[in-house]
Amino acid sequence: MVAIVDSGSTKSDWVILDDFKKVFLKTETIGFNPNFINRELIVPEIEKNSSLILVKNSITKIFFYGSGCGVKKNCETIEEELKKVFTKAEIVVREDLVAAAYAAYSGKPAVVCILGTGSNSCYFDGKNIKIELPSLGFLMGDEGSGSAIGKQLVRRYFMKKLPEDLHTEFEQSYGLKIEDALKNMYHSSRPNAWLADFNKFVIERKDHPYFKDMVYEEMKNFFEYQVIPYKESKDAEINFIGSIAYYYEDTLRSVAEEFQLNVGHVVQKPIESLVDYHIKYIL
Repeated sequence: MVAIVDSGSTKSDWVILDDFKKVFLKTETIGFNPNFINRELIVPEIEKNSSLILVKNSITKIFFYGSGCGVKKNCETIEEELKKVFTKAEIVVREDLVAAAYAAYSGKPAVVCILGTGSNSCYFDGKNIKIELPSLGFLMGDEGSGSAIGKQLVRRYFMKKLPEDLHTEFEQSYGLKIEDALKNMYHSSRPNAWLADFNKFVIERKDHPYFKDMVYEEMKNFFEYQVIPYKESKDAEINFIGSIAYYYEDTLRSVAEEFQLNVGHVVQKPIESLVDYHIKYIL
């Protein structure tokens, strides 16, 4: 059996293929971004998933694509922890941009962007992945991402910048205190996922003029920092992967139009396309 894993900061999608390359199992765990999660939590979180434990000794290869895995040391951390559970498996760990490039591939070169809890971009010509820009994480980067939009919302709430109606609704929805916000941002294992979760509030009100402007400006930041630096973006399609891209697709396309760029397709969950790519090109 072969496992294909797409792991973000919030959750991981797992697909297990049988020996005939047919889907045997689909399941989820939390996200295993080694920049945030304590490595000692990885094995216990996997062991919580009874479906994975039942097939662990039958899995002979794992393709793991994860946020935070653009650094060799982080890849080694993930590989070492997975090996403790899947003792008979050969394990390949690569960053989430590789998964995005594979999942978004439609036979022609494209700039590929991730917009989920975090954000990132690359250029994929069908064979080679070119990464021009580093991922700076949610403190200095992740423009346009769920954590960036959540950060804007929480910041504006506490600094009393939200319109009165949105301020009142946010207060009633969360009752968020400054001490709780600081604890979650500075003393929790997954602060980016905590911030990204506030997108539920924005998405439910995304037609509100204030949020339309706020999200538009955040998406402009993404294009300016993560897309325009690729000279190929002037001519190639720009494809998006991730829930934030999916829910704010109209805004993305409007921003692209302002920059005279061409957005191709937007995929909410890349795992299905990622599995198809492996079946067609790798396995």
